[in-house]
Amino acid sequence: MHLGLIGLGKMGGNMRTRLRDAGHTVTGFDMNPDLADVSSLAELVDALPSPKVVWVMVPAGEPTRSTIANLKELLGEGDLVVDGGNSKYTDDALNAQSLAEKGIGFVDCGVSGGVWGLKNGYALMYGGSDDDVAKVWPAFEALKPEEGGYVHAGKKPGAGHFAKMVHNGIEYAMMQSYAEGWELLEKVDLVENVPAIFDSWRSGTVIRSWLLDLLTEAVQADEHLDKIRGYAEDSGEGRWTVEAAIDNAVPMHVIASSLFARFTSRQDDSPAMKAIAAMRNQFGGHAVKTEAPQGGDVEGATGPATSADSAPAES
Repeated sequence: MHLGLIGLGKMGGNMRTRLRDAGHTVTGFDMNPDLADVSSLAELVDALPSPKVVWVMVPAGEPTRSTIANLKELLGEGDLVVDGGNSKYTDDALNAQSLAEKGIGFVDCGVSGGVWGLKNGYALMYGGSDDDVAKVWPAFEALKPEEGGYVHAGKKPGAGHFAKMVHNGIEYAMMQSYAEGWELLEKVDLVENVPAIFDSWRSGTVIRSWLLDLLTEAVQADEHLDKIRGYAEDSGEGRWTVEAAIDNAVPMHVIASSLFARFTSRQDDSPAMKAIAAMRNQFGGHAVKTEAPQGGDVEGATGPATSADSAPAES
């Protein structure tokens, strides 16, 4: 198939490569002209055959909303917009309703895989009608892992991003658990080789996982994580998960605690947060801090067509 892709940073750029490697034609646009195939959204839309499919990979919030609003003016009946960024699920219904005014379809797709997705494939959690999903299915098939890794989470707008949000909330809790275990092992003058302990857990134990692999690799490269400051951002999805739990009266002790631990990391140089920062860097290429942040400001990006991964995000 031939599709447009807006946002060509770490995630979007690798997705373009994986799609092209699978034989698809991708016309990409980014605010960075060195990454873009075309110079404007209008030029991107003009390059696509009908029905036109445009995949948006820009930061959540206003950058995504404004990009979709611009596409509404450029696309027509039967065309499709896919929001593959980390948008809040409540935005999806509004975007879908707005696009439907011109007969434009909408699919929301949570994407996980980080910088490793190019090689291993991306886990895809998508929401939308069967007809709209069918229009973008060849791209899903190229992006997903060889085995599994995809789910039509629901037909209502927001189902895919809601599933991805909960995925990231669980990720917060898993990372926090590994990090606290690492801190305790480091603290007690009893064990002699903490990296070797983590490495041993990667085979045959009930806590083995890809996150454990990544933390093991991080502490093997920097045993005490001395090169990393114990400061970790939150992508927003952990907050949204806890908010949804409150709205639906679902107890969420562990995920909520892991979110608050991220806030703690911005006050003191927490040893456990060094492990969190190391894992985020390993799986997503997220920046690590080597000096105290100025005021602990959340990093982010603005602009309607900036790459999604230029803003903090979990994968």
